[in-house]
Amino acid sequence: MTMLEKVKGRSIGIIGMARSGVAVARLIKSRGGIPLVSDLKAADKLVHEINELKTFDIQFETGGHSERLLRSDFIIPSPGVPNDSEIMKKVTDMGIPLFSEIEVASWFCRGRIIAVTGSNGKTTTTSLIGAILETAGRNHVVCGNIGRAFSAAVDEVPEDGYAVVEVSSFQLEYIMDFKPHIALILNITPDHLDRYENFNAYKEAKYRITENQAPEDFLVINADDQVCSQDDLKTDARIIRFSIIREMPVGVFKRGETLIGIVDKKEYDIIRTKDIRIPGPHNLQNAAAASLAALLLGIEPEVMAETLRQFPGVEHRLEEVAILAGIRFVNDSKATNVDAVCYALKSFDSPICLIAGGRDKGGDFEPMIECGRKNIKEIILLGEARHKMFEAMGKIFPTQFAESMDDAVRKAFAAASPGEVVLLSPACASFDMYENYEHRGRDFKRAVMALRGMERVRRD
Repeated sequence: MTMLEKVKGRSIGIIGMARSGVAVARLIKSRGGIPLVSDLKAADKLVHEINELKTFDIQFETGGHSERLLRSDFIIPSPGVPNDSEIMKKVTDMGIPLFSEIEVASWFCRGRIIAVTGSNGKTTTTSLIGAILETAGRNHVVCGNIGRAFSAAVDEVPEDGYAVVEVSSFQLEYIMDFKPHIALILNITPDHLDRYENFNAYKEAKYRITENQAPEDFLVINADDQVCSQDDLKTDARIIRFSIIREMPVGVFKRGETLIGIVDKKEYDIIRTKDIRIPGPHNLQNAAAASLAALLLGIEPEVMAETLRQFPGVEHRLEEVAILAGIRFVNDSKATNVDAVCYALKSFDSPICLIAGGRDKGGDFEPMIECGRKNIKEIILLGEARHKMFEAMGKIFPTQFAESMDDAVRKAFAAASPGEVVLLSPACASFDMYENYEHRGRDFKRAVMALRGMERVRRD
């Protein structure tokens, strides 16, 4: 069966009217399929999505899932749909095939796929690879779990181009043929334990990124990560590693104050580490990973260096918002797990007033104590997880509760002194109060900008 025959004339159900759900519905429609998008939310909560579906004459249903959905030839669940939800249990019990959106998009990708996964650093590394390709003049799109769905971008990828796709463990759960030419596993630390039975199940979902790779493909692994550097990862791809703490016979690593690459028995000086614009040891790892992917594509080190000197980072990841009354406000809303927060804390030498909290993902917050002993001055907690976080850290650090983002930002502003940092780095998902981490980050930035009047009062 050709890829087109998998879709043309077939009834295909899509659970969830989120960004990727609408995008894959449009892709299926364009290939002659018959999509039905189904969502539990009421129609008045999905006005924009419904208008888009109507524009392309795509069938949909809201307020629940009908029996018609269960008559689909196969079903595409949005990544956020829990596997233990009633509809997913029905689909599984009935034996209806399940495919993820990235799987279906990959059927129609003419170019090569570069796929990036990991618990932390995915968005920065994916964006950085895209920026290097842009500097090199290579045809590419950046998509996936980063903004534009793979399905929305796939038709823009020519045969000589690349789809640089950020992929989550959720998206990898229902792949069958998804095959990156270069797959990157940046790190694996405890995350999403509210969805997975245990850490091993989460790890195995990440490992699926390489299951269809062949000997001509590459699997890029972080040699410094205790989990993904172990020998339990099975692949037919050529494994090649990066490190910032040890030299490697092949790969990218830090030697002294220089990032070095060795590929095909050739050694390259890529860039002095102090010249990399994005700060912190975690971003040095991201730079090493992106540089290794670029070397494997035959891109010159000078191109990587030029990009690394200019790349400003990504929105919602250690993004400087403003300096008010000498206090630096930083938006790290994308830090949705404990390890991401620890990376952020290590990126500053100044005292930090930390705004954290949201929806608990089943993680252990106590590691934040050791990471924060050096520079956490005060913690402001909000959201559903605030009481659990207080139990873990409230006896160690001065702590306040906040009822809203505005309340949290005002309290952090009052607690901080000139030369210090107010850092939003939640260690939790955003879904208790926001649509996603982007929504939360934008609200933080709005609340910071609202302080401008208070800044004058404080300065006077």
